[in-house]
Amino acid sequence: MLTLDPRLQAYLDKLRERPGFDWRNTVEDARRMFWKQAHALETDAPAMLETRNLTVAGADGLLDARLYVPFAAGAGTGPGIVFFHGGGFVLGDLESHEMLCRRLADAGRLRVLSVAYRLAPEHRFPAAPEDAVAATTWASTYADAIGFDPARMGVAGDSAGGNLAAVVAQQVKSRGLAPLKAQILIYPCTQFLQMTPSQIRLKEGYMLTQAAQDFFRDKYLPNRECALDTRCSPLLENDLGGLPPAYIVTAGYDPLLDEGRAYADKLEACGVRVTYREYAGQIHGFFNMTAISSEARRAIADAGVWAAATL
Repeated sequence: MLTLDPRLQAYLDKLRERPGFDWRNTVEDARRMFWKQAHALETDAPAMLETRNLTVAGADGLLDARLYVPFAAGAGTGPGIVFFHGGGFVLGDLESHEMLCRRLADAGRLRVLSVAYRLAPEHRFPAAPEDAVAATTWASTYADAIGFDPARMGVAGDSAGGNLAAVVAQQVKSRGLAPLKAQILIYPCTQFLQMTPSQIRLKEGYMLTQAAQDFFRDKYLPNRECALDTRCSPLLENDLGGLPPAYIVTAGYDPLLDEGRAYADKLEACGVRVTYREYAGQIHGFFNMTAISSEARRAIADAGVWAAATL
């Protein structure tokens, strides 16, 4: 029987005792709430040999980015991951995912380049995926400057960032860009078209509520027709053969469970090597909840170990 992590259950019980965030509030209110939550649910992260703030090329100008170099990365160039943060394409930044990136870099003994793509509603779809493709291309082109081996590059992201990582992998292939060797999709959003059974079953009480999903969709998409675009809904792409090996993480109490699993199944059916990990007792966002999730640290470490072996 599926059982929610007791520590997460206790946290959710406390949240239910006080008024929840009203998703009718402003984007600025939502961003402040997300920042506060991100810092409250993380307590520590591995020290790095180097963290470096830099700018990379986006689709329409420069983007802020941060490079994480762990002590075990070694001298010279080596494998590297371009990382895209979650937050519904509206929230999040380099700071909100600082500790996740540190842990991933440390566990994989590889460099991680976190990219602050443009956010909605100031920059609606397709700004985010176009930025993600441009930043990945920049990382390949200027690999020596950041210690990446361009022949050993991958992409990764959580939630909205998982969507972007999946889209980048598809776009790199379709545009004939320098091929990627890995994609790590952490509870990714893969479609905007339908209410899946997991979205219906888990629409209240597990962090990513239906109100939150509606908020993000309304701010991100200029119109409903955009949901048919594979740069928005990568699950709709049928030509998935030849994509890089994928490591896909889902959570048992996540509304996005079904679409993450469906994308894993579709990749595998198209001949892509897929490693699928479902953390049955976890909720959406648990990679950023190491202070209260019993499995978050191990799950991030497992993803890093897979990246090290794959790259």
